[in-house]
Amino acid sequence: MKINNRNLNLLNMNTRKYPISRRNFIKVSAASTVAVSAMSFGGCNIEKVPAPMKRKFGNLGFNVTTMALGGQASIQWTPEGVDPVPIILKAFDLGINYFDTSNLYAKSQLHFHEAFKTLKLIPGEEGYNEELRKSIWLTSKTAMRWGKPGWPEREGVVNWSNGENVKCAVDDVKRSLTQLFGDGEGNYPEGAYLDMVLIHTLHNTNETDVLYEGLETPLDPEGNFGALVALRDLRDGTNLTGINPKNEKLIRHIGFSGHANPPAMMDMIQRDEWGLLDGMLVSINANDKQKLNMQHNVIPVAEAKGMGIIGMKVFADAAMYHKNPDWSRAPGDVYMKVGSPELPSRPLIEYALTTPGVHTLIIGIGHIDEDPVKCQLVQNFYASQIEPTGMSADDRIKMEQYAANVKEGKTNYFQAIEKQGLSAPQNLQLAENKIIWHTAFADEAPISHYEVIIGGQLAAKVEHKPQLLKSKPFVFETGAKDGIVVAAVDKAGNRSEAVLA
Repeated sequence: MKINNRNLNLLNMNTRKYPISRRNFIKVSAASTVAVSAMSFGGCNIEKVPAPMKRKFGNLGFNVTTMALGGQASIQWTPEGVDPVPIILKAFDLGINYFDTSNLYAKSQLHFHEAFKTLKLIPGEEGYNEELRKSIWLTSKTAMRWGKPGWPEREGVVNWSNGENVKCAVDDVKRSLTQLFGDGEGNYPEGAYLDMVLIHTLHNTNETDVLYEGLETPLDPEGNFGALVALRDLRDGTNLTGINPKNEKLIRHIGFSGHANPPAMMDMIQRDEWGLLDGMLVSINANDKQKLNMQHNVIPVAEAKGMGIIGMKVFADAAMYHKNPDWSRAPGDVYMKVGSPELPSRPLIEYALTTPGVHTLIIGIGHIDEDPVKCQLVQNFYASQIEPTGMSADDRIKMEQYAANVKEGKTNYFQAIEKQGLSAPQNLQLAENKIIWHTAFADEAPISHYEVIIGGQLAAKVEHKPQLLKSKPFVFETGAKDGIVVAAVDKAGNRSEAVLA
């Protein structure tokens, strides 16, 4: 389905309230522009705009801009003729304050280093701008599941990094610091830190089992342990694992990212009895509901736990546009335009940022331009200036319908679990006089409540709330011993039953 001007009017996309004037928005969105001025760093002409919109970043004491700069696209897979450093500088000039990179993103961290030198963000160097450093949130990632070298191979557990000498998650953190702030050879200056390190791209509960070793199991510094307990040492300046002998405080927060498996991501959060996880990077776009979705499953759990929630893959890694639904691997996979006539980028961004619980959205940039109409960064920035309730429920449904026509809705190759409908409550059991169950998994509608049925009769309705911990399941007290059924009911009226064996 082609989204033309008439269809956009149906979506009411021109009625949003922005923290800039309507006149200024038209100037950067129209086919021609006038009276634009050169930005001080990035070389992409735009109007000077007011401060960008911000949202409370969970319970982390930080107000985050609604658009964040992703460390992929041209910052990772740099096309010929593109300099990635001005992209980063332009984002700073716009007032964006969340920056994302990873130890798996080729030279991404090194490109940030070059920008940081220009911006005086290297601790210990002359003119270090500590105030600017405190005003931004810098996140990197590790896909190493173990906290110490010499780990055993486990089925279904992936450990990988672009660092040749990286053998555990701690090595990845230090690699980030040396590439972002140091000499790239292993050294980093005193005072360098990461605001957050994410466990990168969680795939399954086998990986979660490894990550929690040393927390759920006894910690043995002479043996091995998962990444979480090691990262806790780097956060707190402790050396309980023996992996931080200098008692360095190198990170401020710990989180994880995922785009494949909502139940595994929920499990990751619900097993955190220590309050370690502060942030979650999660895929969210208008085709989310084509698979077992994020927005009615893991995102509400993270939100209820007070985590900072960062959206990603708003354009399905360019699969909404020119690329086949598969992982990007080369500069040719980077999309260089602003949306397309068939599918403008703005409503896709608005959809992601009006998903309940999402605080900011990382967007990779392929191209900046002197013409703000052609500049991805400028256009995506303006599209991101939207309130959490800025797109109505009806408009969100319409956007889902449009997106479902792109490549037959098969854009989200990174979501690994197919739609299964509303699931039954999980792990139903009877313990003494208590019926106990764990959360069901939602389909296209959020879960409303659970019906407890005893002997064929409705005994109770229990309101659904996001389950925060495995140790705190849903409970209903009864003297019954058999004939017990618990049904999940969603807001569309769908039901799915679990029968006590």
